[in-house]
Amino acid sequence: MKSLSEKVGAIAPSATIEISNAAKRMAAEGIDVISLSIGEPDFDTPQHIKDACIEAIQRGETHYAPSAGIPALTAAIAEKLTRENGIPAKPDEVLVTCGAKDAIYEAMEAVLNPGDEAIILDPAWVSYEPCVQLAGAAARHHPLSMETFQVDDSLLEAVGPRTKMIVVNSPSNPSGAVLDASSLRLIADICLDHDLYALSDEIYEKLIYGGKEHISLASLPGMAERTITINGFSKAYAMTGWRIGYAVAPRPIIRQMEKVQQHTISHPTTFAMFGAVAALKGPQDCVESMRREFERRRDFLVPALHDLGYATAPADGAFYAYVKVGGDDMAVARSWLRDIHVAVTPGTAFGTPGWLRLSYATSMQKLREAVERIGRI
Repeated sequence: MKSLSEKVGAIAPSATIEISNAAKRMAAEGIDVISLSIGEPDFDTPQHIKDACIEAIQRGETHYAPSAGIPALTAAIAEKLTRENGIPAKPDEVLVTCGAKDAIYEAMEAVLNPGDEAIILDPAWVSYEPCVQLAGAAARHHPLSMETFQVDDSLLEAVGPRTKMIVVNSPSNPSGAVLDASSLRLIADICLDHDLYALSDEIYEKLIYGGKEHISLASLPGMAERTITINGFSKAYAMTGWRIGYAVAPRPIIRQMEKVQQHTISHPTTFAMFGAVAALKGPQDCVESMRREFERRRDFLVPALHDLGYATAPADGAFYAYVKVGGDDMAVARSWLRDIHVAVTPGTAFGTPGWLRLSYATSMQKLREAVERIGRI
């Protein structure tokens, strides 16, 4: 038989899903595994969001929808971005996608050409580089400071003649760090000076702790014209399985992305989009309640890890503790799973060997037990 795609064959599987699957297999065998490996809120979707979806099904919202998303949702997203994020968005500059990951993939396809490079700031979420590769471009990794997890002037050294995009993620998966105003201004200055696009993944924007502030890159002067802002409903509203995300960008980019969507998924699930409208338009106390609980867990887990002698990245956002273990992080992750039945994700997956990502999107009871087990190592 003829060979398969070399492009896809060169892409590694998702390490986060691989570790999670291994933990699930052990659990299926009756082993008491505590999984701190997957980035999924352990809360149920708020009831008013589920009700809006059910009502949409009952009134027959089960047919094809506009490829960019239902007008009620694109309008609600544009209004939210303008009001909350300082991004001057119009409904026709919004594309509703099948999750934020889909929006990232479509953005790469719409902007990048073979021979282009996209700068990825390490540590970085595992799927950025594969999305760049699927677009036929190349990823250039640039390390953030492993002390502050902020950007410094060394980023300029990563910009080359083929650079077309800088990928930004704040709050960060995996580190939990929140980029401050000076880091974002530096990224903006580089993009403006070198005529680069920016992709700003802001999926964790609602999950920030300790008085830190989320700043949207596209809200900075001159950046709305060259930034693709990615967001969605999975993390803030506990809607991971709904697969509803979105992108906002200048209309020419959105139209390119929409073409990719038209020829792949057509559009996100119609009735799920009505639930997303309710998420944005309905009460937001559910978001704050979940944020407070995540902060409570962070305030337990990070000091507990410090007490065990582990250094961590600044856990200012998202729901991850990024832990420095040194040496072979893959071996450490395997030993934790094998010996104490705690599943974590190795930092090698995120471009930073010697670190582990622990998700605290699980109950306090499980976190306390996980810490007790880690203390046995």
